[in-house]
Order: sequence, then C-alpha cells, then structure tokens
Amino acid sequence: MLIIPAIDLKNGKCVRLTQGKMDAETIYSESPVEIAKKWEQDGARLIHLVDLDGAIEGIPKNQDTIKKIIQSIKTPVEIGGGIRDLETIKGYLNIQGVKRIIIGTVAQENPQIVEKACKIFPEGIAVGIDAKDGMVATRGWVRVTQEKAVDLAKRLEGLGVSCIIYTDISRDGMLTGPNVKATKEMAHAVNIPVIASGGMSSVKDIESFKSIRLEGIIIGKALYTGAIDLKEAIEVAEMR
Repeated sequence: MLIIPAIDLKNGKCVRLTQGKMDAETIYSESPVEIAKKWEQDGARLIHLVDLDGAIEGIPKNQDTIKKIIQSIKTPVEIGGGIRDLETIKGYLNIQGVKRIIIGTVAQENPQIVEKACKIFPEGIAVGIDAKDGMVATRGWVRVTQEKAVDLAKRLEGLGVSCIIYTDISRDGMLTGPNVKATKEMAHAVNIPVIASGGMSSVKDIESFKSIRLEGIIIGKALYTGAIDLKEAIEVAEMR
C-alpha cells in the first residue's frame, strides 16, 4: 500500500485547506519544490500534486510551479485540478515524470472524455471522486450533485480508469481521522483500485485501512503539522 504525500498549490505556494474551502487556507511553504524534495528524500514513491486554483477556475493555473517540481525530483507525480479537456490531459501526460493525471469534475459531467483519454493513455487516467455526505462534489468542491459517489464509481467501470481517488470532504484537513466505512464501501463496490484521501491524523489511521483492498493512502495536512512522519507512515504501510 502506497503512502502518497500531497502538495496542494495555490498562487504558486504549498497550502492546505480545511474541508476544501479556498478561504480557509494555511500556507506551509513558499517553495513547493523544496517540499517535493523533502518527500522524495523521506522515501515517497509517488507524489500527489493538486492545482487548487485550477480546480476552481476550470483550467490549469499552477503549471509553471508543477513543471519546476517535476524537473527537481526523480519521483513520479500524479496531477489533478482543472483538468477538463483532452488537450490539457495530453499536455500533462507528455511530460516525463508524470505517472497519471486525475480527472474530477469532467468524470461526473462528461464521462465520454474519460473514456477517450483512457484509450489514448492506458493506465494514465485516475478519477478523483470527492464526496460530501456521500454525494459527489465537483468544480473544486463548490457544487454538490445529486449523484452518490458509489454510483459514479460504478459508471466508470469498464472505461479503463487506473484508479479512483476517494476523498471525504468533511474529513479533509480536519485531522479527525478518515472515513473508513465510506472508503470500504467504495473499495468493495467496484473492481477499480481505490486510493483513500482525507482526514488522516496519525499512523494508527493507516492500520485502520489494512483490512481494505487499497492501492494507497494520500496524506496531506498531517505531514505538514508533524502529526504523521512520512518515513514512519511508509514503514507501517509496508508492514505485513
């Protein structure tokens, strides 16, 4: 099970939000590149990059910072935020070091793009399903739909999606522990590999996921506050 450190980008800086609220940010570093280097040194095998401005505006806004991060490390990255057309998908996946991109809003609103992208880039497309009270949230978590997260995941089966990144918005950035029950429901509902995200507060939370078939766990705020040490988290995740 992979432990994947997150770097959320807003105005070129490394920040963390509380429950996805753009006006509830904490700036953790003016240099996301240095943060990426630290996570690489601590043993990360994949780094999760999110363009928060892009998620809200619908087009990538932190591309220059993302490119600088990729150029500064050897660890592969996955990228999400504002990726809503094939041109943007191709642009990112043609950059050496990008393992996959994460589609969120478009997966719910226009799944045909997901299907096309999966055919062009096998294993290169992940889908981020963000949920509030079990319902899919899109457009940077501003819009809550009437579709259940599990139902969206089932719609994606057979399209060639490499994995689903499932985030419980109410837990994100709160350090209150992940929604294990909802994550388990998601993992059992589909054959697509699932990555858990949102609410990680201690290494004990990693243990709570070990009974679930997961590809990995994304950790954000807990790494920045020191509640979780990345090296220790990786050790716990890899223990049998």
